Amino acid sequence: KMSSLRRQGSFSTMKQYYVYMLASKKNGVIYTGVTSDLIKRVHEHKTEAVEGFTQKYYVKRLVYYEIGEDPLNAIHREKCIKRWKREWKVNLIEKENPDWKDLYDSII
Repeated sequence: KMSSLRRQGSFSTMKQYYVYMLASKKNGVIYTGVTSDLIKRVHEHKTEAVEGFTQKYYVKRLVYYEIGEDPLNAIHREKCIKRWKREWKVNLIEKENPDWKDLYDSII
């Protein structure tokens, strides 16, 4: 089961996997991804190190993430969220981050 990092408290030494959502702005374009290195991956999005969707639509604000220890569960969760209706994604973001603040500074 994935859990929010906010509830867990901090990064641990165990291998962790992150399902995350980026947004262009509050109620803007939403991107969902999965990674084993959240800091590095979000930095890549922010600096446009990788061409693609987030670069094209200027999606750079980390607005939500979950943490888990099983890579298969993380990949499954990402795929599920990607299939969700937009309203469900917005609700998930706003439950933890109602102002859609960029959470990147809180993880580095």
